[in-house]
Amino acid sequence: MSNLTNQLENIQTENQFSGSILVKQGELVQVQSSFGYANRAETILNEKDTRFGIASGCKIFTAVAIVQLVEEGKLSFDTLLKDVLDISFSHFHEDVTVHHLLTHTSGIPDYFDEEVMDDFEELWIKTPMYHIRRLYDFLPLFQQEQQKFIPGEKFSYNNAGYIVLGLIVEKVSGMLFTEYVQQNILDKAGMKNSGYFALDALPARTAIGYIDFEDGKWKTNMYSLPIQGGSDGGAFVSAEDMVLFWEALIQGNLLKDKTILLTPHVQEEENSYYGYGVWIEKQEKEVYKYHVMGYDPGVSFHSAYYPSSDLVLAVCSNKSKGAYAMLLEVEKSC
Repeated sequence: MSNLTNQLENIQTENQFSGSILVKQGELVQVQSSFGYANRAETILNEKDTRFGIASGCKIFTAVAIVQLVEEGKLSFDTLLKDVLDISFSHFHEDVTVHHLLTHTSGIPDYFDEEVMDDFEELWIKTPMYHIRRLYDFLPLFQQEQQKFIPGEKFSYNNAGYIVLGLIVEKVSGMLFTEYVQQNILDKAGMKNSGYFALDALPARTAIGYIDFEDGKWKTNMYSLPIQGGSDGGAFVSAEDMVLFWEALIQGNLLKDKTILLTPHVQEEENSYYGYGVWIEKQEKEVYKYHVMGYDPGVSFHSAYYPSSDLVLAVCSNKSKGAYAMLLEVEKSC
């Protein structure tokens, strides 16, 4: 694995990767490295316990929360959206279920429609991002829009569906979504360096996200994202904590039956499937990896579990790209 460390350092030099990477196989840490600055202005380095935004990488936390509530008998995957939330969704199909929302097959409108816009910052022209602190704050962005297709008809990645799932967690549990995840997932997994932090009140050892321009200039992502993340994305974790999450999930510390989460529920491409909040890649009909990823302005993140080799990795970056190249190098070497 020393050769892998050298290869990762070479890629970091080529791409100026900024972030942390942890590769663990069984009980043995194979690689643990950090590069670049958590705070460029103050020249504060990224370290192994630095927390990074992970964008959509935390949709798996939302899925775990829903499955926990199902296991407690408070909800079912067939529960209709209209029966669990007393929120008006005038144009949503009446047959949308929890399962549809989890698998991106609901057909409800998304608040960030990549078919209409390609710049995430366009969202905040009419709705200032500093007003987005609670899940309910997202509703005006999609609540009255038209249904896109019949539920179950196809897979179409949808952030709004996970906002709705977070609202369901709040309704059924009686807790704020972020508090529920903190108590029932992060704390249970021993993730002491993780949480849903507001961009205008980041705690110590948290990396600031940076957006780089071709001329060498940069800006932070503070005005590019919702001020506080929630059920569709925006949590902060350390690389160590993300590995702890996978271990807690695989060892059965978060769910009584993890297989429902890790079952390929819908096919996206030839060898690519989606479970509940997690991507599943197969090779020769066997599961090669379970993985999550997240991209936002100033954020790139990949984390995966490879069952055949009992290997877990987390690559966290406070730049808009870079994590994927690191993941590919690990996969080539393992």
